[in-house]
Amino acid sequence: MVIADPLSMDTRSSVPTPRPTMGTSSLATAGDSSAPASEILIDIEHLDFFYGASQALHDITLQVEAKKATALIGPSGCGKSTLLRCLNRMNDLIDGTRIGRGTIKIRDVEINGRDIDVIELRKRVGMVFQKSNPFPKSIYENITYGLRLQGVKTKAQLDEVVERSLRAAALWDEVKDRLHASGLGLSGGQQQRLCIARAIAVEPEIILMDEPCSALDPIATAKVEELIHELKTNFTIVIVTHNMQQAARCSDRTAFFYMGRLVEYAETRTIFMNPGNPQTEAYVSGRFG
Repeated sequence: MVIADPLSMDTRSSVPTPRPTMGTSSLATAGDSSAPASEILIDIEHLDFFYGASQALHDITLQVEAKKATALIGPSGCGKSTLLRCLNRMNDLIDGTRIGRGTIKIRDVEINGRDIDVIELRKRVGMVFQKSNPFPKSIYENITYGLRLQGVKTKAQLDEVVERSLRAAALWDEVKDRLHASGLGLSGGQQQRLCIARAIAVEPEIILMDEPCSALDPIATAKVEELIHELKTNFTIVIVTHNMQQAARCSDRTAFFYMGRLVEYAETRTIFMNPGNPQTEAYVSGRFG
């Protein structure tokens, strides 16, 4: 099977370097956010997850390297998004969900521990959803919303973060003359990049993306994919996608899920060119899914 080569992208110097913003929680003290690229940042071991009595994830063991893009692929309902939401405990917001066994560690700290501040965790592990969800506020206010919640009020500091985040999201040149216009007035692709800029503004270490291009046209999709290439020089990215070509273009490593189980996890080129599991080969070649 032949796949297209990943997009060739230049890295922009405007991408901000994330800094620790975790305060005094135990997760914050786990390490410096400027992780070397070879470091294991997320370590999942033997994870079982349930929606009520229904088991959605079975014995998931997976390690995510820092400053790499990791793609989660597989057919609908296979557990990709469930696992993604486990990484910043978004599943806590759903009644009846629970972890049956297993651990999820970020820098060797169990994120489901009793002493973990979930709000601080979600600052460190940002999320971009399938459907762009800008707040019904101005572009400027969308970017500064999280900072204001943290008590940042200095206009010069807010202005700096807005420009830096929008540049990092490849959106500054398109909106710099209308920062106080509503974010809802942007195109679909621009709204999604605004949501990425909003996530970047609070300087997370990890960015989770759940089907970020599913509602976008090919041109907007290409811009978001280019952005992923640029962002992973400073951020660790985990992306859920049904688009296998997108996974091939954007990710360094790919995990294939089926029926709530991790079937295979390897370098992206290996998954698409020489998978070790017949089920993986059948999926990436289009024989099922």
